[in-house]
Amino acid sequence: MGEVVLQKRCARNRKRSQRRSIFCPIHGCYLDSVSQKYPLFADQAGQLQQRGINRRNALLLVRSATAVPLVGEWLEAFWCPECQETKWYHIRKHESTDSSKAATYDAAVAPTELWQQATGMIHPNGNPSVGEFTRRQARLVGYQGIRGFGAV
Repeated sequence: MGEVVLQKRCARNRKRSQRRSIFCPIHGCYLDSVSQKYPLFADQAGQLQQRGINRRNALLLVRSATAVPLVGEWLEAFWCPECQETKWYHIRKHESTDSSKAATYDAAVAPTELWQQATGMIHPNGNPSVGEFTRRQARLVGYQGIRGFGAV
């Protein structure tokens, strides 16, 4: 009877979450995450069509919701021990239909267009609704008060 208990316990321990199997597309080594996940969304029908949704359904989704979250896709920074550098990758998670197998991940270097589809990212050129004068004043180190306007 003691053997049966040990087998169940070992099987239970193996069900713990394992390290995500995300590999470097260049070297094939494990990648270590160095940032949080930034989920992606689609705001145009063409973006949904690229992911296998037919044109009619894509148009309906975009009309009904301003932004459609893309489940299983995100941007994340990883450190590659072979490259000795940090790169941003577009990660796609593929769920396994077999419950005994772990999910698989596809990693590709993130193209510039995807940054505009990420949730919670800071705009690379600053807030587009802020004027140039306000942006320039915010970058100044010292506060000059009314003298900063050049009128005095």
